[in-house]
Amino acid sequence: MSANPGTSQSLCPISRAEDIVGDRWTVLVLRELFMGSHRFDEIQAQTGGTPQMIATRLKNMEADGLVTRRPYNERPLRYEYHLTAKGEAFYSVVLALRAWGETWCKSPEEGLAVRYTHQTCGQPAGLGPLCEHCGKPLRRGELISEHSEAYAAERTARRAAFKGNRGSDSV
Repeated sequence: MSANPGTSQSLCPISRAEDIVGDRWTVLVLRELFMGSHRFDEIQAQTGGTPQMIATRLKNMEADGLVTRRPYNERPLRYEYHLTAKGEAFYSVVLALRAWGETWCKSPEEGLAVRYTHQTCGQPAGLGPLCEHCGKPLRRGELISEHSEAYAAERTARRAAFKGNRGSDSV
């Protein structure tokens, strides 16, 4: 059962899934975990969520079996967050959201935010769920990602702004 309140008693699998991953912040946290951000500060910086929002999502995701915490520092105690098999299984949903967003939420002039190369065939993967070159299903471990210049700059700016804001809070 989900750690999130809602309609988890429904037989509808979409309703049950929405109970677990049905808000913007949870999906953005998952995006960051898929992109290799494992520490709280980096997840917060890249999602733009408040510490309370991100902490709540991570706690719920841990309770729901999507992530596991691993200590990386003992004094003070700090954790990294890693996807479980259940969390990894959400990747196809992230790919679908990416494809829909690239197709319907951006102008063609903006270009792709992230380009994937399919390691299996060595060609551009396209938007999925199948490789546009070889037709095989896209799997996370078989993709090499390359951020567009603009998207890389956006992520760098968010990281810098976050670090700048933290510095001013501690003064």
